[in-house]
Amino acid sequence: MTKILIVDDDITITELMKALVKMEGHEPTTVNNSLQAMEIANSVKPDLITLDLMMPGLTGFELCKLLHDAPKFSQTPIIIVSAKDDPESMEQAKQAGATDYLTKPFGLDDFLKKIKPFVSK
Repeated sequence: MTKILIVDDDITITELMKALVKMEGHEPTTVNNSLQAMEIANSVKPDLITLDLMMPGLTGFELCKLLHDAPKFSQTPIIIVSAKDDPESMEQAKQAGATDYLTKPFGLDDFLKKIKPFVSK
């Protein structure tokens, strides 16, 4: 069972993503506070992380870089899920260590297609 950490300050989005991940047979953990995300990641040891960019406290860019630079998570895929759809944000996310990028609003199938290469049943 794949452990997926979902980080977004929007509780509605995290609950939706959590439900989708559970339906696919994976183990979701949600965090709505970017400042707590690193602590939760250390305890959960996720196989995949989804991360919003626009959050209070640490931005998604900052958190992505922190996660990617940590030896424990340097090989953990990080998918950015954000309303920012400009090329600069996408490039900045890539530079911070993001593996992939999904723009909000997203279709349920789009989300599942994005996570599929990184999860196992």
